[in-house]
Amino acid sequence: MEFFDLSGKAAIVTGGNRGIGFAIARGLATAGAAVVIANRTVAKGQKAADDLKAEGFRAMAVSTDVSDKSSVGNLVKTVVDEFNRIDILVNSAGVIQRGAVEDFSEEQWDYIMNINLKGLFFCCQLVGQEMIKQKKGKIINISSNVSEVIQSLRVVYAVSKAGVSHLTRGLALEWAKYNINVNAIGPGPTITELNKQYFEENPADLQERIDSIPMARVGDPLDHVGAAVFRASDASDYVTGQTLLVDGGSTIW
Repeated sequence: MEFFDLSGKAAIVTGGNRGIGFAIARGLATAGAAVVIANRTVAKGQKAADDLKAEGFRAMAVSTDVSDKSSVGNLVKTVVDEFNRIDILVNSAGVIQRGAVEDFSEEQWDYIMNINLKGLFFCCQLVGQEMIKQKKGKIINISSNVSEVIQSLRVVYAVSKAGVSHLTRGLALEWAKYNINVNAIGPGPTITELNKQYFEENPADLQERIDSIPMARVGDPLDHVGAAVFRASDASDYVTGQTLLVDGGSTIW
């Protein structure tokens, strides 16, 4: 459908080399966008971009540490130099560490917040400056269903994602006058490279997650692509400041 056509658009996907990020990057490319993979590891980012190019899509990789504002600035400059604009930003870069709150260290707290929240803010801020000049843009932040509910051993992660959802609302309010839509997607438990080993080593925790989901399964990265393409496209032009929970109904009860 024409509403969902992203032809001629330039998109940045942070954390786009794997998991939900790569699935979304491929979905945006399939819809017609040129995609920039932004992640810390050069080789992994380049492989993701090469995989997309092998399918006939336009893609490139830019090594980026989202927790370093100067690195994000280099990403933005590189993309603007290449495409003369940035139409879509997907903030998918994120980390998780599990542990009891009483044992959580300052280093663990900073690690999660520096990437999940501060880094996401830097990306929104610097890309947003370009979108303000353009008077148009779509920003999609990857939050989590735990922005709405708390799960044991994930409290600090949940706090970071609650911050993402609230930041999404704040930016949507401030940037609506520039025709910039800022929305978030809140995935439920989804098997990715980030958590696969953990769940393999902790099957009881995996089963607990499954038992908490009315649809009785954990998510797949592909489950989040449709929501991202919708939020990136003209079909969502009157939607802003919203976190869409894609979680199999896990926040219903």
